[in-house]
Amino acid sequence: MTGRTYPHGVPCWIDTEQPDVDAAAGFYAGLFGWTFEDVMPADTPGRYLIAKLGGQDVAGIGSGGDGTTAWNTYISVDDADAAVPRLVAAGASLLSAPADAGEGGRSAALVDLEGAAFRLWEANRRLGAQVANQPGAWNFSDLHTPNPDAARAFYGEAFGWEVDDIGYGLMVRSPGYGDHLAATIDPGIRTRQAGISAPPGFEDAIAWIVASAPDKPPHWHVTFTVADRDQTVADAERLGAQVLGQADTGWTREALIRDPQGGEFSASQFTPPTN
Repeated sequence: MTGRTYPHGVPCWIDTEQPDVDAAAGFYAGLFGWTFEDVMPADTPGRYLIAKLGGQDVAGIGSGGDGTTAWNTYISVDDADAAVPRLVAAGASLLSAPADAGEGGRSAALVDLEGAAFRLWEANRRLGAQVANQPGAWNFSDLHTPNPDAARAFYGEAFGWEVDDIGYGLMVRSPGYGDHLAATIDPGIRTRQAGISAPPGFEDAIAWIVASAPDKPPHWHVTFTVADRDQTVADAERLGAQVLGQADTGWTREALIRDPQGGEFSASQFTPPTN
């Protein structure tokens, strides 16, 4: 296998299940410039499109689901069949047992002990997102939960994650991920991050935990990188989406968007502080 790889315990893929796959593809193509490859065999029920940016895999759009349109986050595992019983023992509930996704890999779906759904991916031919942190591609996923301490304990036991309170957020790290990136696709990661005064350990960052209100259901949320937040907002509205909110932080300009079929995501323009 060649391409960007993800060690065990690192979020590696995102997808969404939508009632009208073609309409969803049209929306995201217009918003992010994605092209698509239909990877479902002709004699198989349902559809699954691999979204591409510059010819590289970035996300998936599929048919089906439980009637709620949302973006899903997949966590890389070395062995899905071995991971599931460990996760259930840690408090997760199994939604769908490990199953082959063609020759791409093997997946399973679970819910953590607070009720947030997540998925596993054991890669075969499809290694995960091949473009990230570029305009039109996945930036990161964050866990919205009213009980961050319980989430830290569960995911720490499940995947070895560590969480740092860096003052403006709870940063999730997979220790050693920065070494993996430096040895594979990003040899200059530490020099580049030092140049923007990134917090210690940021090279290992894989996600964030966001404390949410008690009446909000726990869930994994997806953020995409964009070059211009305001232009993305205008494009999203033109394409039929609803903009739910906008915010500026010390590092980003962000918008919360609901796509025309109900899938919510964030768009984030990186605006680091100047030294």
